[in-house]
Amino acid sequence: MTAFTTTTQVTGTRISGLGSSQPDTVVSNHDLAQYMDTSDEWIRDRVGIVNRRFAGPDLSLADMAVDAGSKAVADAGLSPTDIGAVIVATCTMPSPIPNAAAQVADRIGVKAAPAFDVNAACAGFCYALAAASDMVRAGSANHVLVIGAEKLTDWVRKDDRSNAIIFADGAGAAVVSATDEPAIGPVVWGSAGDMSNLIEIPDRDSFIHQEGQSVFRWATTRIAPIALRAVEAAGLTAADVDALVPHQANLRIVEAIAKKLRSSGAREDLVVARDIVESGNTSSASIPLAIDHMRASGEIKSGDVLLLIGFGAGLSYAGQLVRCP
Repeated sequence: MTAFTTTTQVTGTRISGLGSSQPDTVVSNHDLAQYMDTSDEWIRDRVGIVNRRFAGPDLSLADMAVDAGSKAVADAGLSPTDIGAVIVATCTMPSPIPNAAAQVADRIGVKAAPAFDVNAACAGFCYALAAASDMVRAGSANHVLVIGAEKLTDWVRKDDRSNAIIFADGAGAAVVSATDEPAIGPVVWGSAGDMSNLIEIPDRDSFIHQEGQSVFRWATTRIAPIALRAVEAAGLTAADVDALVPHQANLRIVEAIAKKLRSSGAREDLVVARDIVESGNTSSASIPLAIDHMRASGEIKSGDVLLLIGFGAGLSYAGQLVRCP
């Protein structure tokens, strides 16, 4: 039997560029307290958020994705014509058809490239990053643009105190490129579909609903072991990790994961992403937003080992180690 011709495979992949985008409108806890029964102290104590960004009707999810994606391509020193595929991780498109990726790719200038969406909610960026890494290693594309973008305010009731204080809007992006020195580790991922009703939008006429306490217990007990498995899969130890960048769901969850990692050998000076304080929970956008902000502030630097761990609706989870570009 004649064998199929295969594309050339590469040794490894790396993140070659980053970009992010947020609405201009900053909404503080005090602003929310003007029209719902809440307070700055109540919100800080429960979720750790001080400010978040809300997009108005004139700023779409695709607009933010285009902005973040364009910045990531430029940061990688590439042009749109160099991008071989576009993946958008999102769970908040206003309608399921058309997908975000095809529109975003065309607007950025990535013409006729494969473009598809990934919906793993808050784990979506890590899922998309893993898919992009595998595509590049298999030779399907030299550079893949991965974008996490959400307009959660379209899917949250304005007076819902449980969710309106948490969710926000934004986009973050990364370019995945081929390299001789692997800088994106194997993904450790999975799902717990038996608990899928804990975070859901029940139907097209509904808003986000979540069982907060149940999600909190799941995240604070199940996610740290998955993160440690991702470290092991990359052939490193917890002590090798320079920064923890988990999904920015809730500051108490972030700190609980960091505490468990330190008790498992991570350094006391481990840098921990706390972007939720000023950005809120932006679902699939939260991890790339945090990385871009931390790099800009100097909290992390090129070559640092970052532990990414996404988790959320599905219930879905995914983690991998990457080196900061």
